[in-house]
Amino acid sequence: MDNILRYFPELSETQRGQLAALGKLYAMWNEKINVISRRDIDNLYINHVLHSMAIGKFITPGSGTSFVDLGCGGGFPGIPLAILWPDCSFHLIDRIGKKIRVATEIASEIGLKNCSFQHGDSGECRQKFDYVVSRAVMTLPELVKASRHMVAATSGRNRLHNGLICLKGGDLTDEIAATKGFDTLQIPLSDFFAEEYFSTKSLIYIPL
Repeated sequence: MDNILRYFPELSETQRGQLAALGKLYAMWNEKINVISRRDIDNLYINHVLHSMAIGKFITPGSGTSFVDLGCGGGFPGIPLAILWPDCSFHLIDRIGKKIRVATEIASEIGLKNCSFQHGDSGECRQKFDYVVSRAVMTLPELVKASRHMVAATSGRNRLHNGLICLKGGDLTDEIAATKGFDTLQIPLSDFFAEEYFSTKSLIYIPL
């Protein structure tokens, strides 16, 4: 939690309490349903919570902005972002029922009111959103293909054009080159965070 507060000191007491509760809740659920690597659960706050909140260093959305978390797993990046932006709405989608169950239960447990959940494929989602967010569930060309139908026309609510904001690791040169016809912005997460974990991680923004 100290790392979270170092980078996000403006968090309210409610937000701090919700984030603090994630450690015990994810540890408890991970004993029942393996949604996070067993060896990674001790690094929850850096590798999952702070990683998710990197999107909050890139965009400050206007009130009422809508997000869909594509392939949310156990709730990342959707749940940390829903805590960060309580006046925005989040729809979390995952194909694996046990993972969406964990996300649903944890959101309920910490009192999040701005989240909805869908067990299924993104192609089954008929809603429109301002932004699609994701944590590396597929290649960039695949993400664009899976996301485009869910992105609404830009409403003017935000300065940043509606589109895809995703978190990925490694060398993305080939993936970016393969995402033809789209302007792709890559930002190293080391621009935001000093921890070694982020040295190979990037944020990708693609207006759609």
